[in-house]
Amino acid sequence: MTVTLWVVAGLLIVLGVIGTVVPAMPGPTLVFGGMLLAAWIDSFDRVGWLTVSVLGLLTFTTVGVDVLAASLGAGRLGASRLAIVGAIAGTVLGLFAGLPGLIIGPFVGAVAGELLAGRDLERAGRVGVGTWLGLAVGVAMKIGLVFAMLGIFATAYLL
Repeated sequence: MTVTLWVVAGLLIVLGVIGTVVPAMPGPTLVFGGMLLAAWIDSFDRVGWLTVSVLGLLTFTTVGVDVLAASLGAGRLGASRLAIVGAIAGTVLGLFAGLPGLIIGPFVGAVAGELLAGRDLERAGRVGVGTWLGLAVGVAMKIGLVFAMLGIFATAYLL
């Protein structure tokens, strides 16, 4: 039974790392779940509650980064409210088109929102690029936080 639990913990962590780069997939939460399960299997002897709390805080931070990334990218360029709503809608609709949809969806949604707000195509394009760059920066930050989580967990477990 213990071996099965360790395999599940490992799978959660691996799926979480993969899910970190996929928008709208709870990658960091899966990583945290795998680490929490691993700590529980070991009765919190090596990875104690303080470490688990720090990992939980980092997980919560990644969720915040995910939520704010696209809107901040668009917002820095003075995007309209419709562009921000369009970027969110494009992300959600992009989920149904796989990875290309996740990459193109936020851009198209932001551009469509800017055009609906009466802005010209050039400005709409800049806002679309800003939205996409915001998402890219957000993913990079989430990857950094997830690898920090892995390092903290490994250090606590091995020491």
